[in-house]
Formats: sequence, structure tokens, C-alpha cells
Amino acid sequence: MYEWLDSPAAFEAALASLDAGSRASDDLARVGLDTEFMRVNTFYPELALVQLGRPNEVAWLIDPKPCAPLDALGALLRSPACVKIMHSASEDLVALAPISQAPLAALFDTQIAAAFAGLGAGLGYQKLVALELGIDIEKGETRSDWLRRPLSADQLRYAAIDVLHLPALHDALLGRLDQRNMLDWCQEDCDRLAQGFDADDPQPHLSFTALSKAPVDQQARLRRLLLWRDALARRIDRPRQWIFDNAQATSLIETPPDQLAALTARLTGARSFPKRELGSLFELLGAPLSADELLLPPIPAPIRGEAERTFKALRERVNARAIELDLPPGLLASRRVLEAQVRGERPPELDGWRGQVLGQALEG
Repeated sequence: MYEWLDSPAAFEAALASLDAGSRASDDLARVGLDTEFMRVNTFYPELALVQLGRPNEVAWLIDPKPCAPLDALGALLRSPACVKIMHSASEDLVALAPISQAPLAALFDTQIAAAFAGLGAGLGYQKLVALELGIDIEKGETRSDWLRRPLSADQLRYAAIDVLHLPALHDALLGRLDQRNMLDWCQEDCDRLAQGFDADDPQPHLSFTALSKAPVDQQARLRRLLLWRDALARRIDRPRQWIFDNAQATSLIETPPDQLAALTARLTGARSFPKRELGSLFELLGAPLSADELLLPPIPAPIRGEAERTFKALRERVNARAIELDLPPGLLASRRVLEAQVRGERPPELDGWRGQVLGQALEG
């Protein structure tokens, strides 16, 4: 059912056999892919296990630390010549980012594919395997400590099952997508997911909707502060909320401390703020804003009044189009996309297949 790989030699031999097998076969080169990780007191997920599943073969369970530096795996992740089949891949992509060092190439997410295939939005792996393959699997180790060694037999079996059925799901879903002429749409969404694998948010202030009426200079200072927090959190590998939380961030820009001692007192409850950074933060809060910093997108106001009526009418038209296409309305256009459209913005999702099929519905 699985093979445990815990040495560079075994790991490299396994990937070499994968490469040799794909060259020797006319079949599409593909591999099921999953990870197990822990993310409790770090910014980056702590990778505990990488699972690879080949069609009709045993799973490879890769212990990342003794197999490091995993350069061969990084090359596989970046290679467009091998399809990486994953289920609900967003968090796994973040865990794999230090290895891939780039967006995953040729990602096929079976959860995304299931929605396009007419099976429903947000399906879990267990339910999808039952629906498409008629196989009942247990999911009993979801909250395990994956960093402990040795892993239990139940953990190893659970980890293997998570990738063993992915190639068969790939086959089944490709057939459904082909029948519905939605394979290209699905691949566009998978590619978009892969592109955002570990990207920094250049506008983190936009989620602070309570500050939509705040002056531009205050919004600019909030953006500056949040970007600084994100950079520090990455550098010291701690959760950003442990440095200071969003409420503290708001307080710091609304009533900035006028002395270093006052800033120190404000951050005494912060779980992981490094004291050596107090001076840098104090200077950051008091430094004048540049012209470029003031040219920022404003925090959007909540949809109210006439805008809310426009939003509801747009949502009804999109829902009607979703029924015509037999797609979940949220897949066709999320609330975020619809709100951006109401505000006169152009979400990037509408530059692809969505813009083509929603043209008339968006124009009203």
C-alpha cells in the first residue's frame, strides 16, 4: 500500500523511477500529491510528510527532513511535463512553497474539477471517492501530530489513502469534464490557484472594511504597518497575529504612540513581538508618507443602499446563468467578484472564461 522513504538515496531512486516510467509509457505522466503539515506557532507550515501516488502502484511516503533538501521534488513540482493531482490544494501549496520556489505547474485539483463536473461545490475527498469510485474510506487521522516519529500504522495508512485514489479520480473527472466541455475552464481555475501559491498580498488593508471612511493617510499608514508585520512574521517565522493582532494594528494607526515607552507598553500583550524591533516600528509609525504610499486603493465601503440593490439584481442574473450552465453559483462568481463588479472594478477572474459566459449578465 505504501513505501516509506527516509533517506536521500531512496527518495532520489523513487523519483528517478517515476521519470523513467513516464518516458517509457505512452500514458500521461501524472502523480497524486498531498502533504501533512503542522501550523500552530509558525508563519510557514511545518512540512511533516509528502505523499506521492502513482496509478495502480503503492504510495510513496516521503519523510522530508532526512530526505532534504528535496531539490528533485522541487523540479517535479515545477515541471509542466507531469500533472500533479491534488484535492483542495490551497493549504498544501503553501506548505510546498519553500520546495517548489515557484507556482506548481500542471496542477489538477479534484475538488475544483468536481464542481465543474456537476458533482457539487466544496466536496471532501472522502465523499468524492465514494461518489466516483464507489470506495468507502475512513478519515480518522485528520488531527494527528504528523511531526512525531515514528508515525503509527493508522497514520501511515491514512496518508497513503490520501493519494492512492487521486489518479483514478483524475480519470473519472476528465471524462465528465470532457462531456461537459468544461476542461479548459477547470484548468484555468487550477492554474489560477497555483499562481497564488504563496504570494504576498500587496494590499492587506483592504480587508479592514470598518475603516472604509478613514482618511487616506490613515489607510496608507495601516497598509504600511501591515506590510511591515507580514515581512517580520515571515522573517522570524511566527504567526502574524502573534506579532500584533488586527485590533492592535488599528489602534496603532488611529492613536500612534508619541514615545518609545508608550509603544512598548502597548505591545506588552503581543505573544511574539521581538523587543529588538521596537525602535524600527516606532520610526515606521512616525515616518512621513511618500507620494507613492498615498496612491493606494481605498478600503471598499460595505455594499449598502442602491449599491446593495444592484448587487442583488446582479446576483440573481448570475444565479440564473449558473442554472443554465449547471454550475454552483459561487463557482461562477463569488460574492467578492460580484461586489467588485458593483463598485466598478474589474476582478481578474473575469478576464477568463467567466467574463465570456457572464458578459450579458454582468451588463444587466
